[in-house]
Amino acid sequence: MNTLLSDINTQQWIDVIWNEAVEWTPKVILAVITFAIGWKLSGVVGRILGKALDKKGIDSTLKPFLVSLTTALLKVGVVLCAISTAGIQTTPFAAIFAAMGLAIGMALSGNLQNFASGVILLSTRPFKIGDVIEAQGFVGKVHEIQIFQTIMLTGDNKMIYIPNGKLQSDSMINYSTMPDRRVDFSFGIGYNDNIDKAREVILSVISGIEQIYDTPEPLIKVGQLADSSVNLTTRVWCKSADYWDVHFAMNERVKKALDEAGISIPFPQRDLHIYNEKVS
Repeated sequence: MNTLLSDINTQQWIDVIWNEAVEWTPKVILAVITFAIGWKLSGVVGRILGKALDKKGIDSTLKPFLVSLTTALLKVGVVLCAISTAGIQTTPFAAIFAAMGLAIGMALSGNLQNFASGVILLSTRPFKIGDVIEAQGFVGKVHEIQIFQTIMLTGDNKMIYIPNGKLQSDSMINYSTMPDRRVDFSFGIGYNDNIDKAREVILSVISGIEQIYDTPEPLIKVGQLADSSVNLTTRVWCKSADYWDVHFAMNERVKKALDEAGISIPFPQRDLHIYNEKVS
């Protein structure tokens, strides 16, 4: 009798498993096919979008962000579609994802701020890849703008990683925004030297540097009567890309030209007076 009941229960379990397998196998196969095809198509759509953005001339700063964001959203949709195709309700998964997102968001609030700041930077575009900027005490060329951070390359080939939150909330200087820049100098001459002659010497140097603009005109004025020198404030204009070439050329050529003209460039000095007093 027990053997007979055992055989009946076993047969019932087999029938249940068989019926479930018949019902779920096509759904699972269809879900797997949906997932595989959808995941592949997400990458294809991302590449097509990238090519379309290239044809539209979209800035290289914004393109990687748009492509990666679109691809990620498509892949999330593919996963949810595959789950739904398998006959599983997606509402509980949405609730679970929402709870997980809240917990992760509370734990990674700093990263979320950097993410939001990255979106703002990509939208407002205060700088782009290739611009030379000064931020957080560093000066360098923008190498890459990522979702959470911006990578700068300094003049001595160092990689600087700055969180987007700091870039978006703090002050920053973009040296590449304007096509022209002013280069400022201060050349000191001795009190015994002739100011007009020194001005002529500096002007002759300026005229020999082709990167310097004629308009606006160069400015040479007495900027300060210092302790040991008369300082001539000199300002010239050039292209932003020529800034350092003009800076170095002016310093070297003015020094040589003043030496040839017999005009001294004084260094700080003090007069020492010694008095002899008789002791009674």
